[in-house]
Amino acid sequence: MTSKKRLHDSAYKARVALEAIKGTKSLAEIASLYKVHTTQISRWKKRALEGLSEIFSSSHENGAREAEELQEELYKEIGRLKVELDWLKKKSALLS
Repeated sequence: MTSKKRLHDSAYKARVALEAIKGTKSLAEIASLYKVHTTQISRWKKRALEGLSEIFSSSHENGAREAEELQEELYKEIGRLKVELDWLKKKSALLS
């Protein structure tokens, strides 16, 4: 009898990993509660703990700064295009 591979979304994995990190329940209890194998829970816990350092790294801050700069640049472009569109509308109204 073969079992179907279950796919879990990231929120589910995070919830299970957080439960394991808290340590209030044993891996067996968490496995029983969430219907996931204890080995899988250990892997998700390990990935969660490894990923925490990236949250506080400067590259994350640099990415946020770059995103803000890109957003500012895009807003400027939108403003320029809006002015250009308004000018063209006025110009075409005069020609008609």
